[in-house]
Amino acid sequence: MKVILKKDIKGVGKKEEVINAADGYARNYLLPRGLAVEASDGNLSTLKEKKDSKKYKESMEVEEARELSKKISGLSIRFNVKTGENGKLFGSITSKDISEEIKRQHNINIDKRKIVLEDSIKAAGVYNIEIKVYPNITSKIKVEVVGE
Repeated sequence: MKVILKKDIKGVGKKEEVINAADGYARNYLLPRGLAVEASDGNLSTLKEKKDSKKYKESMEVEEARELSKKISGLSIRFNVKTGENGKLFGSITSKDISEEIKRQHNINIDKRKIVLEDSIKAAGVYNIEIKVYPNITSKIKVEVVGE
């Protein structure tokens, strides 16, 4: 019997996958527990519509991410901070600070978790920072830290 799984089932299949299950297993276990529905024409067309909708939504997200990547690519932000000897900062500049500064200077919202900083910035200088806008879509911005 062909069924469409509603949930991931270990050893059987993933959610929204069409599988061929034994009749007894499907009728006595999967269907009564709500883990699957019978793969009728109506259910298969509903599944296809869901998958098409999901694919369309993902393509729109990728397009928006590319536009944002073009928009922020090559941006430059500047921090004026107090420094001590040898250009070292009092404190540090984190991804949260960079996100807030981009919002303040260029009015672009970027989540601090998307900013790739191996360690916070602790010295004056110019840094090229990578921003992961979407999986496999990244941009670089220039962060200039000037001591006073």
